[in-house]
Amino acid sequence: MLKNKGFSDLKISFPMLLIAVVFWTSVVQADRPGWQRQEVDLRVTGGGRIKAIYHPPDKPVPILTKQKRRQRRRLRRKALPPEAASRLMPLAEESAVPIFATVIDSPPIDGFVPWIAVAVTDKRYPWENWIFEANDTNSVEGNYLTTGPDPNYAVGIFDTGASAHVINHAAATQAGLSGSYLTSNMIEVSGVADSVWAWVSQPIGIFVDGVGAIEPNGLLYDTSGMVGEWNVAVAVGDAVESPNLPTVIGSPLPVYFAAHFRNDQQITVTHNSEDFNSPDIFFYELSDPCCPSYPNVIPLEMRPLGGVSVQYIFDPFDPWLSPASPSIIVGNLSQSVFFVHRVFLYEEASSAPYPLSYQRFMFDTGAQVTVVGSRVAADMGLDPADPNFEVEIQGVTGGTITVPGFYIDSLEIPAIGEWLGFTDIPVILLDVFSPEGGTLDGIIGMNLFVELNFVLRGGGMFLQDDPTLEFGPIPYHIIADIFPRGGDGVVDFLDLAVFVKAWLATKEPRSDNWNPKCDMAPISNPDGKVDFRDFAVLAEYWRDSAP
Repeated sequence: MLKNKGFSDLKISFPMLLIAVVFWTSVVQADRPGWQRQEVDLRVTGGGRIKAIYHPPDKPVPILTKQKRRQRRRLRRKALPPEAASRLMPLAEESAVPIFATVIDSPPIDGFVPWIAVAVTDKRYPWENWIFEANDTNSVEGNYLTTGPDPNYAVGIFDTGASAHVINHAAATQAGLSGSYLTSNMIEVSGVADSVWAWVSQPIGIFVDGVGAIEPNGLLYDTSGMVGEWNVAVAVGDAVESPNLPTVIGSPLPVYFAAHFRNDQQITVTHNSEDFNSPDIFFYELSDPCCPSYPNVIPLEMRPLGGVSVQYIFDPFDPWLSPASPSIIVGNLSQSVFFVHRVFLYEEASSAPYPLSYQRFMFDTGAQVTVVGSRVAADMGLDPADPNFEVEIQGVTGGTITVPGFYIDSLEIPAIGEWLGFTDIPVILLDVFSPEGGTLDGIIGMNLFVELNFVLRGGGMFLQDDPTLEFGPIPYHIIADIFPRGGDGVVDFLDLAVFVKAWLATKEPRSDNWNPKCDMAPISNPDGKVDFRDFAVLAEYWRDSAP
């Protein structure tokens, strides 16, 4: 549970964890004769990492990050046959209106990680104003906390499954978020198999943009595309107590904005000698007409209901009214996060003649994998003692557990327009605490969205519209279309000019002119240098344009 360590007499008790707590009451064993171990590094909710997958030798688990670059396939609008439609919706066979769905077969176990650039400033209300609410803004406000030559930003995760913002120790140190910018209060953050303590910051400004805003030299192009909020308190990792906490921007920010995820525009950037690959993400105000839209809309909910603002809880024993907790979406201290309004699951082996309906699936952009809980497992006849595969999960302090995984026959999410459907989906079996009490039915992870572009439109608080998830198939993209940010649909002299600047650059040792977008060959596995083989790819696609 989340506890306060700064003033023991008050004994604040929060109804939900800062980050979703994951637990499994019956840890399974990975010692299965003949099974193979595959090393991976995948993110699950609550700051956990899947470090290994155990599987039968004849059926390895599909892993996106281990596969070759794939040509994006165009998904066609299909009317489901009557028997399939009746399985998706029991009343469909009685309706004259056909059900259409975008169906993705056999998604990988892992999806993308939505990396973003995160900047920190000193923007806050004066303490004597007694204002604890956050202010959303579409531009950077305040002063950076450092003035040195290092970049004034960190790379973090856009994580709708986190109910507060977290800055890890290394990022906080580089950004200057230390010393007087920290309170004397700490909170306990529980995750997979373990828990850690983190500091609560003073109110600050947090601003974000997609990693496409980062230049190959490591600096931000500019901050004009950044959005954010100020007068927010965050959890900050400690060098000893919590050095491995991830940097995440949680639901208190996307509730105010629209985020456009471009899986057709994959970006690789280098920060602090580490490479980050992500779809490019663009942020807009909710009312911005420039935000793209897609024809298929999945209704979402912020739950628990009743959120009215983003704010922190102040320390009543501190004369400066310092925060005693990170800022969260509050409405009776609800700590709301995003939920998919309904999910249908079908398993041939279960006794249910049609898909079972669930309403407690969290939409978690910070989870690469999809999760089902014990209630779902019981309904579908999933036996933890007889899994299809197993995964080894490592917590934030290094503790590990091993949990079962299964392939589910079908998962469907109703939408206005085309439904979103999947077949033969790898899932892991975990119980995750819900902000509504008890445990979730499951988590919708990003492995289900690698073939789609989508817009997450925030909202769901008092006087706001409900949030939505709009999606559409990935359009055709040309690998050599490397400029401007995300490409412009044609390979021409703009792309050639960028390529020339990176000519003969190498990844290791890293050249000053290194640009990972120019490292295109071999297409299946780029070799870390920009040379004639990459030029041949550029020449092959010269003057090609997206249809």
